[in-house]
Amino acid sequence: MASEAFEEIADTFEFLDDWEDRYRHVIELGKEMPHLDDAVKVPATKVEGCASQVWLLPRIEGTGPEARFNFQGESDAMIVQGLIAILHALYSGLTVSEVTATNAEAELARLGLNDHLSAQRSNGLRAMVERIRLLATEAATA
Repeated sequence: MASEAFEEIADTFEFLDDWEDRYRHVIELGKEMPHLDDAVKVPATKVEGCASQVWLLPRIEGTGPEARFNFQGESDAMIVQGLIAILHALYSGLTVSEVTATNAEAELARLGLNDHLSAQRSNGLRAMVERIRLLATEAATA
């Protein structure tokens, strides 16, 4: 159930043979993400479990399970900012019920990230996915 934006990322990863090139691509994706206003970088938006600083700000349109999910995010680490961009491509525009049904681990495994991220980065990525699922679950019941 991957979005077109995520499929484009997956296609680019298939095209890039070298992991150095893939890392550069992830960093470039992160550079394209807009920055968060410092006023929203508060404990309520901070993702715990990440080695670097990460903030996710949900943007949900509508109510209930059919509400549309979107978010903004930022990190102080370039590679993590790129991982936020990948998650944005995976989830943004889905309904909150689709977000909770998305198998992020399987989709991200298609990119080979599990094999090429440090344990700390992998834990941080899992923490971001868990936060996104929680935000979507809360929105579905609101």
